[in-house]
Amino acid sequence: MSQRGRRTQEWDVRASTLARNTHNLIRSIVENLTVEPNPSKPFIALSVGDPTTFGNLNPPEQVLQAVRESIELHTSRGYGPAKGHQEAREAVAEYSAHQGNVTAEDVILCSGCSHAIELVISVLADSGQNILVPKPGFMIYKTLAEGLGIVIKYYNLLPDKQWMVDLDDLENQIDEDTAAIIVINPSNPCGSVYNKDHLNDILDIASRNRVPIIADEIYEHFVFSGNEFTAISSLSKDVPVLTCSGLTKRFLVPGWRLGWIIIHDRHNILGKEVRNGLANLATRILGPSTLIQRALPAILKYTPQSFFDEVILFIEVSGRFHETTIPNQAKMAYEELLRAPGLRPIMPQGAMYMMIEIKISHFPEFKNELQFVERMVSEQSVFCLPGRCFEYPNFMRIVLTVPEDILREACQRLVIFCKEHIDIGEKCKEIDNNIIPVTNETEFICDN
Repeated sequence: MSQRGRRTQEWDVRASTLARNTHNLIRSIVENLTVEPNPSKPFIALSVGDPTTFGNLNPPEQVLQAVRESIELHTSRGYGPAKGHQEAREAVAEYSAHQGNVTAEDVILCSGCSHAIELVISVLADSGQNILVPKPGFMIYKTLAEGLGIVIKYYNLLPDKQWMVDLDDLENQIDEDTAAIIVINPSNPCGSVYNKDHLNDILDIASRNRVPIIADEIYEHFVFSGNEFTAISSLSKDVPVLTCSGLTKRFLVPGWRLGWIIIHDRHNILGKEVRNGLANLATRILGPSTLIQRALPAILKYTPQSFFDEVILFIEVSGRFHETTIPNQAKMAYEELLRAPGLRPIMPQGAMYMMIEIKISHFPEFKNELQFVERMVSEQSVFCLPGRCFEYPNFMRIVLTVPEDILREACQRLVIFCKEHIDIGEKCKEIDNNIIPVTNETEFICDN
């Protein structure tokens, strides 16, 4: 047989550059853990950012009923417009009025918030350009950008100032190839909530340097008492803002994969090109689930405020405010972990996470926080995400949506683990500095 026309006589099928350069940092670290939990203790995962994992947080009946009714509609079974059905986009625009003047033409529906983030990165940045990402920050940006040849540059957050942005560092990272600044508020993994003054400081930097902002606000309104969520787009005078959000966290339905982009561009700086570009990119998957789109107007309109209050905010009883569920979980975990020598929990202001500093020098048998976390699994059967998942060594993140009794048990095991492994000299230094409570046990250890 003639070999004419054949490329080669051997098979040579390779993955694309995009596939080879795409890595999910969290998944790669978690999947490469080789330790087994202690079989004598039930395994507790404080690592999964899915509020539905333990079954203790569920959407209200109104949300479920909206989807039941959508199933009966013949219009929920076919393809929809790539940008989403008009009625659903109008509902998102009305729901998002706190962000500024929003119309349905400013809304693009997506398959979850991560898809929204992928679209806005892809529309603003080309290969060789860079986007600025907070450190610590959710690493989906790295996963989505690097496969496209887009460079990730990090700007620092300040743990001693409730994870506020290091403004000087942010501005110093900007160069002529910077395509966008990512602002995550409320924050994953930090649980910080920025006030208006701080958001205006960030906007001033973006304005001076003519850089648009990608606002990751999937945890919008997800704040604890004493804090207030403000959409950065509502404050912007001239900086274009592409806001990404969705149903995932606030409505407790991450598996339904319904997110959105809202374009805020008061002075038409982005022009038709970016709007058209987003519309073009949306055609790559032909829009999100039509079933959920048809239910979306009822979900956004009829979910009672009492649901949000009971799950993630606070309620008023007899004239006094009482924090519930997640804020209460945060307080409990914080107070328990203050008892752990060598740890420094940082109380969150919102979202569903807490970052905890591991004073690794106090634990000389561990070289880094990954070894610390692995040993916790093998001895105490508790797993927390190590800080390297967020480009932030010597910290770990816990999730606060775990049922109270399980979260308390996990924190108590962390305290035991730290007491068993901390260098005795360092433990006594902490006691002398009143960092941890002095007990008869610790006094005995230090005296001997």
